[in-house]
Amino acid sequence: MSSSSLIQVQAQTTWQSGVQSTSQIRDFAPVVMDEPVALGGKDKGANPMEYLVAALNGCKAVMIPLIAQELKFEFSSLSFDSQGTIDLRGLMGVEGVSPHFQQLNFTVYIETEESEQRLVALQTAVATRCPVYNLLKDAGVQLHTQWIRQAQAVAV
Repeated sequence: MSSSSLIQVQAQTTWQSGVQSTSQIRDFAPVVMDEPVALGGKDKGANPMEYLVAALNGCKAVMIPLIAQELKFEFSSLSFDSQGTIDLRGLMGVEGVSPHFQQLNFTVYIETEESEQRLVALQTAVATRCPVYNLLKDAGVQLHTQWIRQAQAVAV
């Protein structure tokens, strides 16, 4: 693999207090991470696992249009809903319980007139190429993916 096909990503993170931290990514506004009060935080920001779920949604929001363009697949609307299940016993150090997601349900809502066969081709390519999805899959997270076709709005 040539070095020109490799990229580096980075973030700098500073602990604030309790379980709160602030991360800086490139020149964007700082990202605050915290935990809900029930988990020892002050609820000043989403927790890291919530950001990971959002990262999955965001990664699919990159990969679907990119691959759709390659396939000349047309769609007019795209949205996502993801929920992950975490067993808190893993975070508390209970042996044999994974501290990461036990399972993750991922739903894509897409507005398209494309055929079912073309939609399946898009789904397959996205599942193969989405980095965050594959990171979770390789970690052994049970992933349940559903694509829901939505009717296109009719202009009047």
